[in-house]
Amino acid sequence: MDFITHWLGADGRFLGLTRGEIWLTVGGAGQAVFFSRFLVQWYATEKRKQVTVPALFWWLSLAGTLLLLIYSIFYVKNWIIIVGYAVSWIPYIRNLVIHQRHKDARKKCPGCGDLCSPRANFCPNCGTRLNVAPA
Repeated sequence: MDFITHWLGADGRFLGLTRGEIWLTVGGAGQAVFFSRFLVQWYATEKRKQVTVPALFWWLSLAGTLLLLIYSIFYVKNWIIIVGYAVSWIPYIRNLVIHQRHKDARKKCPGCGDLCSPRANFCPNCGTRLNVAPA
């Protein structure tokens, strides 16, 4: 007995959906979450007027992949699809780690208080010289 079968009612339905419809909903949700990451990236790029990949892109990639992995394991049961989703999360996690390290290394501008790139010598917002360690 799998997880879904355990929660099905006497008529074989859960929230009015059959077992197959439930799994199609999980797969469809995974595809929708995975697609939404492109909208997030597009919006961020248009807003900054340069190619930008925000952390939310990687979180959506991870969530979509997890939903599609669950769908492929319990419904599709195709080992090629399962293997594809089972390993695709690795670069997403790595990019989230890199993003967090970069975020933690930012410098605070003494002039305006804005957080600046760790490699910046001057604040892009107000032009104030940032504290630069001697070479």
